[in-house]
Amino acid sequence: MFNQFSPSKIFSFTSKAPKYIFAIFIVIISIGLIEALFLSPEDYLQSDSVRIMYVHVPAAWISLGIFSLIALLSFSILIFKNKFFPLVAKSLAPSGFVFNIIALVTGSIWGKPTWGTWWVWDARITSMLILGLFYLLYIIAWRIVDTNNVNKVTSIIAIIGVVNVPIIKFSVDWWSTLHQPSSINILSKSTIHESMLLPLIIMTAAFALFSLLIFLMKYNTELIKIKNKGLDRI
Repeated sequence: MFNQFSPSKIFSFTSKAPKYIFAIFIVIISIGLIEALFLSPEDYLQSDSVRIMYVHVPAAWISLGIFSLIALLSFSILIFKNKFFPLVAKSLAPSGFVFNIIALVTGSIWGKPTWGTWWVWDARITSMLILGLFYLLYIIAWRIVDTNNVNKVTSIIAIIGVVNVPIIKFSVDWWSTLHQPSSINILSKSTIHESMLLPLIIMTAAFALFSLLIFLMKYNTELIKIKNKGLDRI
């Protein structure tokens, strides 16, 4: 590509960004935790255990969003042979995988007091676990597949795996599950009270910033590898 996309020039920007993003993250996560732990009300059925929602739900959203973005980038890689997107997609995967694990673990913790068990093979839980396996397969493929084929193989994994995203989203509508239907809707009125919606939005913003931090750390590492190999273009 063009010289403006050289690893050195990109790194000069991305290496400085994390410290500013981290400062903003600390402010937002602090506000979010105060809202979630102290200012938001208890649930009339779940009591204080509902506060796990403020970690579980944003983590799930971020995980789904990142994998969807990886799949979109992968489609562009296969169709347009873009040489810049593979590095971005590869660097996004670790943060998405981290939030997938957080969503599964917090869901299990939330399930114990709510459902009386740590784990059930519920449609949404199972499909979320499958997403985690696709994340893991995608990350491993970057390590074991040879350089000539890795872009194609990882892109195919992501495109196949993204089929699972709408399954996760609509699983509570398509099958009988322990999960309640979505209480936050874009095209129709949401049923969640604004006293719970506000901390949920703030925590989602904080998690998005944290995922950006993880991405930048991975992306900068990859840029350093490219620079050390003596490549002047991505």
